[in-house]
Amino acid sequence: MSPETYTRAAVAATAADACFRLRAARFAPGDFVRISRYCEPSRTVGDIPAQARTGPKLSICVRETIGDTARTNDSRPRGGYPIRFDSLDSTRATRSFVFSNPLGEVTAWSLDEVLPALHRLASEVEHGAYAAGFISYEAAPAFDSALAVQTPNPRIPLLFFGLYGVRQEVEPPGERPPIDADYVLGPPGATLTKPAYTYNVRRILDLIAAGDTYQVNLTFRLRGTFRGSPEALYADLVQAQRAAFCAYIPVGRHLLLSASPELFFCLSDRRLELRPMKGTRPRGRWAREDEALAEELATSPKEQAENLMIVDLLRNDMGRLTEFGSVRVPAMFEVERYPTVLQLTSSITGTLRNGVGIAEMLGALFPSGSVTGAPKIRTSQIIEKLEDSPRGPYTGAIGFFGPDEAVFSVAIRTLVLDLDAGRYELGVGSGITADSNPAAEYEECLKKGAFLHHRLPAFDLLESLRLDAPGGYWLIEDHLERLSRSATYFEIPLNIEHVREILREEATRLQPGHYKVRLLVDPEGIARAESEPNMIREEPLRLTLARHPVDERNPLLFHKTTHREVYRRALEGCAGADDVMLYNRRGELTESTTANLVLRIGGRLLTPPMESGLLPGILRGKLLEDGTIEERVLTPSDLLRAEEIHLVNSVRGWRRAVLEEARSADPSGHDAPKL
Repeated sequence: MSPETYTRAAVAATAADACFRLRAARFAPGDFVRISRYCEPSRTVGDIPAQARTGPKLSICVRETIGDTARTNDSRPRGGYPIRFDSLDSTRATRSFVFSNPLGEVTAWSLDEVLPALHRLASEVEHGAYAAGFISYEAAPAFDSALAVQTPNPRIPLLFFGLYGVRQEVEPPGERPPIDADYVLGPPGATLTKPAYTYNVRRILDLIAAGDTYQVNLTFRLRGTFRGSPEALYADLVQAQRAAFCAYIPVGRHLLLSASPELFFCLSDRRLELRPMKGTRPRGRWAREDEALAEELATSPKEQAENLMIVDLLRNDMGRLTEFGSVRVPAMFEVERYPTVLQLTSSITGTLRNGVGIAEMLGALFPSGSVTGAPKIRTSQIIEKLEDSPRGPYTGAIGFFGPDEAVFSVAIRTLVLDLDAGRYELGVGSGITADSNPAAEYEECLKKGAFLHHRLPAFDLLESLRLDAPGGYWLIEDHLERLSRSATYFEIPLNIEHVREILREEATRLQPGHYKVRLLVDPEGIARAESEPNMIREEPLRLTLARHPVDERNPLLFHKTTHREVYRRALEGCAGADDVMLYNRRGELTESTTANLVLRIGGRLLTPPMESGLLPGILRGKLLEDGTIEERVLTPSDLLRAEEIHLVNSVRGWRRAVLEEARSADPSGHDAPKL
């Protein structure tokens, strides 16, 4: 048998024809094959079942052989999904598809196998097949031997692609598969400590000062345990991240789950596009905070310089592939929003020269400059010396290509599961430039890994309005404005005229009276309304302090939704009180479970600021606007010295309250504020 070790595939009308084609490809009787039609783990070319000779087409996949040792490259999925891709980014065309009618697998385990494997893939694609899979970062020297990388992980191939006859559009994965939907991800442990990372960053800063490099993308790994359903984990990642380039790729004992937002390159009708991503900020907790952080990111000289360096590098890379003068940069420094971070992106386009194939494209572009730095070759050498482990598929490329198109993402936010060992690995990193702060860069890396455990619960947006029939809704425009801001924040499509019509219909069906109307908008933007009589409790309301704090970092505190778990927990064990006063982890008062807080202290009416972690109530906003109340950080001790305690909201107005008792213990493990 030929010593070439990448997998070959043959599709034949009969078993006899399959044997002929395999032998023509220099496979001899005794070489191992897998016959998909009969679900056999292995056969020899000379031992294909006789009954298959008149049967349907067979998919023959040859096991890899190195010398006299057979090494199986069996990538059959262990769960419910084959290779699939999902795009749920609302700013792009959303679509999901799986690849079916498998024709074979092409795998490269060593550098000298990478280019032959790509040429084999290109040949199959020319005949109508689709190729879908990934290229590991450590494959880089196959395209340019000057690029330096760590010794690859021997359990994960440098290149893996399945060949398929059909690409089938499907529905995106639901929020949870109905069967075997549980999984547990253990807490991540970093392979690089903060002091070690800081030391490496300082070495990079010295190299930048010496002129060796301008920017280095320094990475490390987060590792932990995994058990349960990988399909459920993937479904959660897709729904939580709603990224443009989600992928589920089984390869032997490993499974790649990616929720990458970054386009590596896209080819359609000879139009080539790259969209590098450089520059990060955490998401704000409410719309205005989010907008302020986005503006800061878009105008930051540091982030712009970092982004521009990568754009210049990629323009040069693209120029090796495209027609002279066709390279353009149609968009610079655009901010894209994701559930946990804001990212700064730019777009580069060009017209591909005739005759340029996938191997040539990857030869010019791989790996993306956004995951190495600039200049690419020298910086790769610095990375190889400083990083503590191979990156594997992380920062490589994941995607597919067919006869007239190709789409690849940069493999960031990509989880590698080892199903046999019950472990996961997640790479994280950031771009180090001359003005980088080591502590801030380390925190940025950890924030990038936070998506793994970021699961917003299912909820509807909610507005509670006061209706005085047959009059109208009180402060309706303010309610609709708040609703619109939350819809924008959570990327929920909202038709305000549809909402107004729902409210009008609800008002016309009610008898004269005073009502509380609940307006609900689901994640698809469908609105509905329900109402109940507006009941006013006797005053003063009995108020008690919560047993445990709220987390002021939780964005749901700043938006009115049907997810009220925080408020439900606060009310538990407080049956004797009418309402419960909440406070954050810093011991600052926030709000009650139903209303905003106003204290009269020294003759002034004071309310906690939004930054403490609270819903921006409609009536509270009006009172701030006209100067009736003012913001100030308040603590539980202020409840004792307040001349008056009021709870305010737009449905029931001002209500007087009294503090009934003080809590001295916190069952959650936090010390409750002392009164």
